[in-house]
Amino acid sequence: MSSTATKNKEEHLETENIEVIGARVHNLKNIDISIPRNQLSVITGLSGSGKSSLAFDTIYAEGQRRYIETFSAYARQFLGGMERPDVDKITGLSPVISIEQKTTNKNPRSTVGTITELYDFLRLLYARAGIAYSYETGEKMVKYTDEKIIELIHEKFSSRRIYILAPIVRGRKGHYKELFEQILKKGFLYARVDGEIVELMHGFKVDRYKNHTIEILIDKLVVEEVGDKRLKESVQTSMKHGKGITMIFDKDTEEVKYYSRLLMCPSSGISYNTPAPHSFSFNSPHGACSRCKGLGRVNTIDLEKIIPDQTLSIREGGIVPLGKHKNSLIFWQIEAIGRKYNFDMNTPIEAIPEEALSIILDGSSETFKLENTPLGNSSNYFLSFDGVLKYISNQESNGTSKRAKKWADQFIKTSICPTCNGQRLQREALHFKIHDKNIAELAAMDLSMLKEWFNTVEDHLSDKQKQIATEVLKEIRTRLDFLLDVGLEYLSLNRSSVSLSGGESQRIRLATQIGSQLVNVLYILDEPSIGLHQRDNQRLIHSLQQLRDSGNSVIVVEHDKDMICSADYVVDMGPFAGKHGGEVVVAGTPKDILAGNSLTAKYLNGYLEIAIPESRRKGNGKSIDLKGCTGNNLKNVDVNFPLGKFICVTGVSGSGKSSLINNTLHPILSQKFYKSVKDPLPFKEIKGIKNIDKVVEVNQSPLGRTPRSNPATYTNLFGEIRKLFEKLPESQIRGYKAGRFSFNVKGGRCETCMGAGIRSIEMNFLPDVYVPCDECNGKRYNRETLEVRYKGKSIGDVLDMTINQSVPFFENIPPIYNKLKVLQDVGLGYITLGQPSTTLSGGESQRVKLASELSKRDTGKTLYILDEPTTGLHFEDIRVLLTVLNRLVDKGNTVIVIEHNMDVIKVADHIIDIGKEGGRKGGEILFTGTPEELVNCKDSFTAQFLRDELK
Repeated sequence: MSSTATKNKEEHLETENIEVIGARVHNLKNIDISIPRNQLSVITGLSGSGKSSLAFDTIYAEGQRRYIETFSAYARQFLGGMERPDVDKITGLSPVISIEQKTTNKNPRSTVGTITELYDFLRLLYARAGIAYSYETGEKMVKYTDEKIIELIHEKFSSRRIYILAPIVRGRKGHYKELFEQILKKGFLYARVDGEIVELMHGFKVDRYKNHTIEILIDKLVVEEVGDKRLKESVQTSMKHGKGITMIFDKDTEEVKYYSRLLMCPSSGISYNTPAPHSFSFNSPHGACSRCKGLGRVNTIDLEKIIPDQTLSIREGGIVPLGKHKNSLIFWQIEAIGRKYNFDMNTPIEAIPEEALSIILDGSSETFKLENTPLGNSSNYFLSFDGVLKYISNQESNGTSKRAKKWADQFIKTSICPTCNGQRLQREALHFKIHDKNIAELAAMDLSMLKEWFNTVEDHLSDKQKQIATEVLKEIRTRLDFLLDVGLEYLSLNRSSVSLSGGESQRIRLATQIGSQLVNVLYILDEPSIGLHQRDNQRLIHSLQQLRDSGNSVIVVEHDKDMICSADYVVDMGPFAGKHGGEVVVAGTPKDILAGNSLTAKYLNGYLEIAIPESRRKGNGKSIDLKGCTGNNLKNVDVNFPLGKFICVTGVSGSGKSSLINNTLHPILSQKFYKSVKDPLPFKEIKGIKNIDKVVEVNQSPLGRTPRSNPATYTNLFGEIRKLFEKLPESQIRGYKAGRFSFNVKGGRCETCMGAGIRSIEMNFLPDVYVPCDECNGKRYNRETLEVRYKGKSIGDVLDMTINQSVPFFENIPPIYNKLKVLQDVGLGYITLGQPSTTLSGGESQRVKLASELSKRDTGKTLYILDEPTTGLHFEDIRVLLTVLNRLVDKGNTVIVIEHNMDVIKVADHIIDIGKEGGRKGGEILFTGTPEELVNCKDSFTAQFLRDELK
């Protein structure tokens, strides 16, 4: 075979695989890996073993960089350079799309409908095929051509005396002097004002404090006695001045008829502009409700927070924003109001006359005579009073300082907009209907219900509507099918993207990508199974296989057993985490993995497993009772949380778990213990709060957004280390304080790199290069600071130590040792104290937070709330996490975990199962009790999967 043919064959083989050679990003140890193209590949391994470093920071980063390199040098300078990953060579790379957990939009205007573009198709459907109804009479709106209007006038007013009028003002106050002058200048001598024909003269005006309706009298005629030419000209003139509407008034019967080129109500004469897609957009001024600006919610002042106890007097601080009585202007004004309405500062608020309390809260234009004044005692000092509520509103909207705004926010509550009832749109847009539904009603349906509606809608359309809507309906149905396929039937289109879990937003983007039907693309997903119940796992796997079968390569970073076993190819990273990981332990088909001896294989084979506890805890006999929860889809549920137990809240996605725990229970407790301003969802009552003394929520949000944040600073460990260095003899001699050892402030840090330890070198039109600072050699501090040593280590050396190295090093310093030991116990011994937070995985971030909470002194009466803590965790990591959580419960604390992972559910003491389905078919408590009792619950989907685990 010729050398050219051999070379071509090698190139062909190379393009069948994605070849990564010499990857050294983060903790990857110069690895070589070959991943087959057009297959579903899973990368698994311990948290921190290098999965994301390989998938996102190497393969995806290089794909992105190559894409941006195709742009012109001029365009690239605006995009900023993409950093070249630390890898020798990558071949066989297709265009890359990453679907990560962290890409959800936090804009309150972003909804499921706008992300999936389904709402855009709905807007188009309503603009082209919607039928308009009058918001005053409910009648169907009509729209005529000029010829049709003439024909209708002949038909309706044959041989009658009529006035042709142009409506210009409808039910508004004002004297309209200038308007009447303009009408005269245009040559019109008469107008109809409030039903009376009047002759216009210079200086003519009406009562400015009354509502008026004004029409210009264009022509008086008898229909059959004039030709069509005059009638047509008069009608066109009236439309020109009446903004597209003409009004016909029968002189004899006083009957009124309206005609318009626009959509118009035949009885009342109100008209709508011709609808366009932006008329139905809550993100456009053409469609958004004018009161809430398209958000559906408005900030209002909560009177219960302003006057929580009506038995107190104003002097005792009964009006919270004012505080207790002081010698100041606002209290002098209230005293003046009191003299007029017969109350004083000692009168309980419940005994103050309603009218007087209304003036104190809402203000009055009336002036009150002050006895005390800024000028001393005076009897001629008069002031009007703006009211407490106006002052709070001004601080909230125009507050100059953050402190003033925060102060005002504690009295504000968010409520549904009273103008649009939370539907976000102007009333005109809400009166366009298809099959008796407006666009907001469709957006509020859950997706399974919406699909049913669209399946039958064509039976209720006219032939013209069918012709217009065919293509749009086809697009809508296709996109809905993709969303249902990935298990999102419980969401609605108006669901805000802020409230979506990481897994939900990924699955939405996955459905959008399947819908775009691209081929030869490499998709990289980061744990798409987050927040997904075992029941829906197969649907998700099927969607990924669908993506693969249409000619794409799919790489998934995942720990889920079903996903690993369904993959075509698996890469197992390890053997351990951090600097002890970063290697490919085994790569091959799922069978090859099972035949191996890695940690993953041992858990998949059942050689290692998370043991079921021998007995379930009985708790401390106390509980928290939450009654009458009705937020979101919760159906007036009553829940009992037994304290001193490990509680697991389960149920399919969208069943109401987060609504109950994160949005009802946690805000109630936060308000009680920490004066939190977040309002809980509606509930009737809660009992037993006295049985706990604090609540701690541990979530997976990043520790910090800058490389300056690290585990040592987050846990306040670094503060203790700096105090230790301050007390060293060398520091005492030199007069160094703790601030000298901070890399964030001037003094001790290296000023060349500003304490970062690295310097960024700008390369024109090439990615920026990061190099260790040549002044401090990456140590972050100047020479003088580094000369202070503890056991031979400088503060810079300490930041470079791993937690495992630090534990014996600081064992004689209890405040430091205790915090380090907890970080080691949660399985983070491999990370360095100074590792930037931005390089930690989601699972690592959560465990740093957990360690930070664990290192605080617990009272044995703490309630911990965790939402899917197993996200990003390998089977072994879950075992470590459960050890930590069990240790908390053994001390008498209570842990509530929202979870789908069977390894966590099976070790819980108490399970609260919510269901049965998601969305409108959920929101009910199906079962409460132990895992052994749950398996007998016939209605529970969780029970079906738990049965296999408990065997």
